[in-house]
Amino acid sequence: MQKQITILGRSYTLRADENDDLEHSAAEVDRRLRALIARAPTFDSYTGALLTALNLASELRALKVRYRARLGELDHAAAAVEAVLEAAVADEAESADPASEEAP
Repeated sequence: MQKQITILGRSYTLRADENDDLEHSAAEVDRRLRALIARAPTFDSYTGALLTALNLASELRALKVRYRARLGELDHAAAAVEAVLEAAVADEAESADPASEEAP
């Protein structure tokens, strides 16, 4: 499937998956690029595009670091819950076992 996007007034036809959100990604790139060029009007579009790409890559890297840290926290929490559940199941099994009861 082909999709049409526009960045800085230039149209591009790109191949994309049907569910790809390419238009929103292109709009975000266009917005950031225009904001950067507005702050530094001496930048040409190539330099602006390069700096925008670097900013996006930096943000992506930071998000990946946070994501990995959060996954580690969730793995730790899941292991703690698993230990509690295993202990509860063991206690329940022990109390249900007639051999574990003392004879009168």
